[in-house]
Amino acid sequence: MAFPVDRPRRLRRTPALRALVRETAVAPRDLVLPMFFHAALEEPRPIASMPGVHQLPVSHAARVAREATALGLGGVMLFGLPAAKDERGECGADPDGPVPRAIREMKAAEPGLVVMADVCVDEYTTHGHCGVLRTGADGSREVDNDATLDVLARIAVTYAEAGADVVAPSDMMDGRVAALRAELDRHGLGDTAILSYAVKYASAFYGPFRDAADCAPQFGDRAGYQMDPGNAREASREARLDEEEGADMLMVKPALPYLDVLSRVRAQTALPVAAYNVSGEYAMLKAAAAAGMVDEARAVLEVLTSIRRAGADFILTYHAPDAARLLG
Repeated sequence: MAFPVDRPRRLRRTPALRALVRETAVAPRDLVLPMFFHAALEEPRPIASMPGVHQLPVSHAARVAREATALGLGGVMLFGLPAAKDERGECGADPDGPVPRAIREMKAAEPGLVVMADVCVDEYTTHGHCGVLRTGADGSREVDNDATLDVLARIAVTYAEAGADVVAPSDMMDGRVAALRAELDRHGLGDTAILSYAVKYASAFYGPFRDAADCAPQFGDRAGYQMDPGNAREASREARLDEEEGADMLMVKPALPYLDVLSRVRAQTALPVAAYNVSGEYAMLKAAAAAGMVDEARAVLEVLTSIRRAGADFILTYHAPDAARLLG
């Protein structure tokens, strides 16, 4: 049929009709809120580059767990800032560190809340890189992939023993999913799921996060282990390798510049797929809204819908509390 018989606008005529035939929806349960717990804080500290987001004291963990549950969020993702860092990031495996303490507080307050914990050493190392360093014969320093795996595995075990439902390696070391799975199983933690940051790009959109987590590299960059932004076929390979190593879920990070990659990963796997709507994406929208350039509420929901439409089963986003309230 052709015009005038075929009129797609008929189904756009009222809000109820539009809702009835909507192909992609976002609900609070589809959203995971990243949180930053700082071992040395007594009160929340605003993060200047991320309006509305704070570094939190561990004493607030139970409170924010109850808030996340009341909003109907799908879960939370925890990052930690220790009282003191070290060269190898070993302090990340301290059972009395900010993340294990926050996990215990959250699970005690809200046992049903899905608590995820990011597994990386960048917040815990003095140099800010995502792995253990080695020094070459010429004095250059680079991340030692295999030496990092043991530290990551011990951090994952510490988080799982504290009660994390999901551990999420974000370091982009080769073989880390297999290393985590083996160590978790060896400690009788076979029920702990792994959400792999399988496809993580060396992106310009991480700047505000590095303020929040105090993890900017002290030299060089992370292009030697995070993915090149021009590569999509490599994303399929990374996702396949992590699935073969035992990942239970896969993630693409960032979200908006890589919706095509997200769609590609979604098409190739039966595993749940997440996307991280990262700090720079959040800050950019907040800045545009503050300048009166966009309607923040509409823009937030449009962004989240685009990520779901591209294939994400759930989204890590700093917009989660506001979006959950908008969604009602």
